[in-house]
Amino acid sequence: MIRFFRDRKVRDYFWQGLATVGLIAVVWFFVQNASENMLKAGMATGFQFLWRDSGIEVPFNLTGYKPSDTILALLWTGVVNTILVSAASIVVATVIGFTVGLLRLSRNWLLSSLAGFYIEFVRNIPLLFFVLFWYFGVLAALPAPRESLGFLDVVFLNRRGLSIPTPNDVTGFRLAIVATLVLIALQAGLARWAKARQARTGRDFPLWHVGVVLCGALPLAAFVAAGFGTTWDMPTLRGFNYRGGFVLVPEFVALFAALSTYTAGFIAEVVRGGIQSVRQGQLDAGRALGLSQGRVVRLVVIPQAMPVIIPPITSQYLNLIKNSSFGAAIAYPDIVSVFMGSALVATGQAVEIIAITLAIYLVLSLFVSLFMNWYNARHKLVTR
Repeated sequence: MIRFFRDRKVRDYFWQGLATVGLIAVVWFFVQNASENMLKAGMATGFQFLWRDSGIEVPFNLTGYKPSDTILALLWTGVVNTILVSAASIVVATVIGFTVGLLRLSRNWLLSSLAGFYIEFVRNIPLLFFVLFWYFGVLAALPAPRESLGFLDVVFLNRRGLSIPTPNDVTGFRLAIVATLVLIALQAGLARWAKARQARTGRDFPLWHVGVVLCGALPLAAFVAAGFGTTWDMPTLRGFNYRGGFVLVPEFVALFAALSTYTAGFIAEVVRGGIQSVRQGQLDAGRALGLSQGRVVRLVVIPQAMPVIIPPITSQYLNLIKNSSFGAAIAYPDIVSVFMGSALVATGQAVEIIAITLAIYLVLSLFVSLFMNWYNARHKLVTR
């Protein structure tokens, strides 16, 4: 037995298992203690409340939720709204962050100074200020519905949101989405073939030009054709507001703009640091091969900077998902507002609701971490 425990791996597994059992025991003790105290106080416990009728109105939802639905449906609506604003903000923040990070390294003094000012301003201002600024300072200054800003008489912007037309039949758009996914898969296969061909023969392939056609022009044409092939529910002014179509509420726009512009400042610094980690000799070698400045950045700098960029940018993505809870400050119907707020007040099941909310944020964060770790493994530098 003593010889068995002399093995370092065995000792590590033993102490890790012992620590895990101890942690589970501590959590179980506190859960049992809280449950007993709640029973003595006459407070209901359990998760049966999830199947009660909610009776809570949600002004913005994509799930078809109605107040007559269950609290579980209300929870799902909050989760979808949280994922929607987080995913959209991650995409836009990444684009803005990479752009600002590259401009920060520009030789043009004006562009570099503007990018530096933006980064320093964003990194030293609380996120809540951004949320309130976009909501009260920008969107609240928009005109009333009767004086809405119109675009081609089909899209209308006012302080109550952005009203856009919606298709009455989505069959054509479903086919367009399928066609887009097929074209993206075709582009991915073509990229693998082009890479293998270049390694074998040294001949380059105009992958970016083909990608613009396969992943840009053709999907756009498919969606345009689907749009012409269906009828639309157009927003019209009735009374004091627009009816029909779909309304993108100002709470979503404000939270989306705040998360995107705020996180972009931190991503820009990550990108700048990743690019500066690439040695100058690599850039000189790319120029010596006759590559243009743009191709040096795309083919030499970015691939070597990505292993440095991905880990810290993952942390920024996780922060953005958790920061989406600031939407409760402007009544955006995310999981914190509709579940930890309205549902908790209506049911009084504080322990269960808080535990469910924490578990959902944990699952979302772990999913993003796993995906980014997989992506990082595919882009790590291969060394001897």
